[in-house]
Amino acid sequence: MPGLFHDRHAAGRYLATKLTKYTNDPNVIVLALPRGGVPVAFEVARALQAPLDVFLVRKLGTPGQEELAMGAISSGGTRVLNPEIVEILHIPNYRIEQVIARELQELQRREQLYRAGRPPLDVQGRTVILVDDGLATGASMRAAIMGLGQLQPVRIVVAVPTASTETCDTFRDLVDEIICAQTPDPFYVVGACYEDFSQTTHDQVRSLLERATKQTTPAARPTGG
Repeated sequence: MPGLFHDRHAAGRYLATKLTKYTNDPNVIVLALPRGGVPVAFEVARALQAPLDVFLVRKLGTPGQEELAMGAISSGGTRVLNPEIVEILHIPNYRIEQVIARELQELQRREQLYRAGRPPLDVQGRTVILVDDGLATGASMRAAIMGLGQLQPVRIVVAVPTASTETCDTFRDLVDEIICAQTPDPFYVVGACYEDFSQTTHDQVRSLLERATKQTTPAARPTGG
């Protein structure tokens, strides 16, 4: 089995060695899935000299069975519904809209918290490297890919430090490129691949995004720019 990553920052530095062809490309931006993906993506963005932002995903829990996802919403207000769940459980449109409104409010709250007033980066026509600290089921990453695709990037690259070979393979037809730096066999959980897998805090996310903004090259382009 490959060696453990010390922490998410170390994982990000290692992951960046697999992405060197994107270094100093003015069309590349790095998007992190909060919260755990942010320290990883911070190191990737720094190594590639690319701007960093977050891309949030919120699960849409089924009314009365919140742990069962009937869909998801993501940054930019894009929504993805699972029509089978909606149809089987006969969920009326007004209940779906209630859940979407609630989760959209929380998503926007977190985006404001993390960005501290900075506008989101415009992904249209860009190569986007979408980063998390690992893939377990991959559900959040799939929702992010579907949401991001509606914002019209020219290329989507999913990059993670660790995942199972099987999970990585399921993404090959969903994105332009998938980079899994390590694929332990057997693969149990993402946290087992780290010595320090302590939870990333909201304050840490804010701090890393602020640091990344100060280091940003002219390639950064806010929405509408």
